[in-house]
Amino acid sequence: MGEQATAFALIGDRHHNSDYIRTALGKTLVRDLGLTIDFTDEVKLLNVETLKNYQLLIIFRDGMIWPDGYGSQAFWARGESVEIVSDPPVPEQQAERVYWMTEAQGEAVKAFVENGGAALLYHNVTYIATDNAPFRDTLGAATEGHPPVRSFKVEITNSDHPITRGAKDFVVTDEQHFLTYDKDSAHVLMRSVNEEGLTFKDLGNACEAGWAYDYGKGRVCYLSPGHLIPVLWNLEYEKIQQNAVRWLLREI
Repeated sequence: MGEQATAFALIGDRHHNSDYIRTALGKTLVRDLGLTIDFTDEVKLLNVETLKNYQLLIIFRDGMIWPDGYGSQAFWARGESVEIVSDPPVPEQQAERVYWMTEAQGEAVKAFVENGGAALLYHNVTYIATDNAPFRDTLGAATEGHPPVRSFKVEITNSDHPITRGAKDFVVTDEQHFLTYDKDSAHVLMRSVNEEGLTFKDLGNACEAGWAYDYGKGRVCYLSPGHLIPVLWNLEYEKIQQNAVRWLLREI
């Protein structure tokens, strides 16, 4: 048996496959920072018994699973719609999304942080918060959705915090996530801004994109960018992710 990992990472969903997340964090946090992480995409493993073995929880996935499949009779390959042919035919299934995080799991995350654990929450976890009050209280926000992938700037709004200290504004091509932020604005570290003035719904062209705060005896950090590996490997964003881990683990 090897040494117990420091972090437990629940990753991957229908639109964000586990491989790119594991690859991206495997470079930035594992190889470059030296953090030990146990990765999984099995949502049932998020529970009190699992979390008691770790110092840091990482979640990088949305709130939905699709137990009966996606219902599509075609898929996109190289930009073209390809009809699915099967002989014998595959029975038609009604595609229904199910929110996977139970109340008990949300309470487990909340208690883990309140009792001194740390949580690094990425990108689309705001979708979990729409259906789970304990998780939303821990995270501090819930999604309003996002437009198609486009370029935008991430502006550092608090350069004095240990997470963003030394980091500069950066530009990515990514999903610009919009959300309702519930906590004190003093905790916000950065905002996403579409410099071309492109908006989403009636929410304007900018939104909170990262924050950090103490929560009970523990700490929480949320970072919004992350739909593609080049986003996660942006040099300025790598600094922020690494600093976030250090701050969460009280190393800086």
